Amino acid sequence: MSDLYHVSSSPHVRAKDTTGRIMLYVVIALLPTSLFGIYNFGAKALLLMAVTIASCVASEWVYNKIVHKEQTITDFSAVVTGLLLALNLPVTLPWWEAVLGGVFAIIVVKCLFGGLGQNFMNPALGARCFLLIAFAAHMTNYVTDTYTGATPLAAMRNGEAVNTMDLLIGRTAGTIGETSAIAILLGAIFLILMGVIDLKIPASYIITFALFTLIFGGHGMDWNYLTAQLCGGGLMLGAFFMATDYVTSPITPAGKIVFGICCGILTGLFRTFGANAEGVSFAIILSNLLVPMIEKFTVPRAFGVVKEAKNKEGGKQ
Repeated sequence: MSDLYHVSSSPHVRAKDTTGRIMLYVVIALLPTSLFGIYNFGAKALLLMAVTIASCVASEWVYNKIVHKEQTITDFSAVVTGLLLALNLPVTLPWWEAVLGGVFAIIVVKCLFGGLGQNFMNPALGARCFLLIAFAAHMTNYVTDTYTGATPLAAMRNGEAVNTMDLLIGRTAGTIGETSAIAILLGAIFLILMGVIDLKIPASYIITFALFTLIFGGHGMDWNYLTAQLCGGGLMLGAFFMATDYVTSPITPAGKIVFGICCGILTGLFRTFGANAEGVSFAIILSNLLVPMIEKFTVPRAFGVVKEAKNKEGGKQ
């Protein structure tokens, strides 16, 4: 009998897309960014991707084996976590620190909270923030044989001009997967066409951040500066691939928009007034913590509830 006819407790929602298929779509969508990262930074980028994916898959397998849970590595969620983590790392990071990040993402952020569907924050971003705190010097070292200058966001903070075309194409320093806005957008378009994500979260995120930057950025209507802020750093990667995570983002339509607005405001605050030129990772994680409250206040009213309340008020009068 088809899996579509299995009986379980409510809600009785049935769809042909499985977790494994959705995760596979995400992997495919990340291929343009990953391939460009390998082209841009060389074999070391491929090594870090392999290391983080292997450490994530192995960590999940070992944990499930120890606690006698059904193996879940075939759903590709650990692969997605490992790949996203690698794309958020500088290519200069020592491989053993990348392994530690993969173990932290799966064991601490995901498995200890019950596994896929129970984690309260995005595992890849949780691991990135952990590595930023534990190995700050290595995580902020973007100097390679190809790029010896500061990242675009750091350069703009120092008052230097940046080439927005380089940001669109990806000819710039940064983490493995954040440099090419075009490659990220190609993957995002694929996810939208396949129905994996919609535009509520990324659109509200990007629009809110753009408005915040125009108002508080101190550069007025400088479109070159705004474009550089949008394309620089991990904003595009975070907006389309991590803020849209099914588990850690709201499920209500209004909640998705509110969540995107929170991400945009927090990213703007961190970038404009914070000590760090980035801020996307911490903005999304802090917004993840607000998801239960966002969903509580954005649950659609059941049909007839408003009318019934009005009738009761009229009866009292």
